Amino acid sequence: MAGTRVKARGESMLAERFGVFAECLLTGVWIAVASLGVVTYPAAFAAGARHLRRRTAHEGGGWREFTADFRTALRGGWLAGLAGWAAVAAVWVDVQAARAGIPGGPLVGSVGVVALIGLVVAGLRAAAVWAPGARWRRLLAEAGRRTVLDPAGSFLIVGGLAVVAVSAWFAAPLAVAVLGAVAAAAVAVEERYRHR
Repeated sequence: MAGTRVKARGESMLAERFGVFAECLLTGVWIAVASLGVVTYPAAFAAGARHLRRRTAHEGGGWREFTADFRTALRGGWLAGLAGWAAVAAVWVDVQAARAGIPGGPLVGSVGVVALIGLVVAGLRAAAVWAPGARWRRLLAEAGRRTVLDPAGSFLIVGGLAVVAVSAWFAAPLAVAVLGAVAAAAVAVEERYRHR
């Protein structure tokens, strides 16, 4: 009888973990669709992260809640998305300068790429803690501090981004679903930081 209880509890734990994994993949598709507006990716990740936080807290939520969160996050999130693309353009110019052989170009290009990775991590950390009513400027400033103060967590998010890059290289459609895993990694890193 006791062995049956342990097995049932183990199976339900496995089913729950698989359910969270499946929810991450579905959320990745939602994030990809919501990011089609080019500057909407911060709001898409914020809505996806909030959906995953609800899921792991065993609260209800689905496409409607994701869409409502996305619309709310988009109010200030599009500016963060625009700033992100401006940073990408600046780094692209740095890398082009490095390739052109300008003195000091390789150093400037390398610093630019590292700074861009840091900005992406800070953006994901900000999106992971977003809630309705939060201001993006404050979220990003606090996330930037956490990115520096919690290098282990930041490297975990960089690892998640590397998985997306490898998935895109292997099979582009797989990268879409893995976006949800990156959002889940950011949520987990923020939870870990909050409990420290």
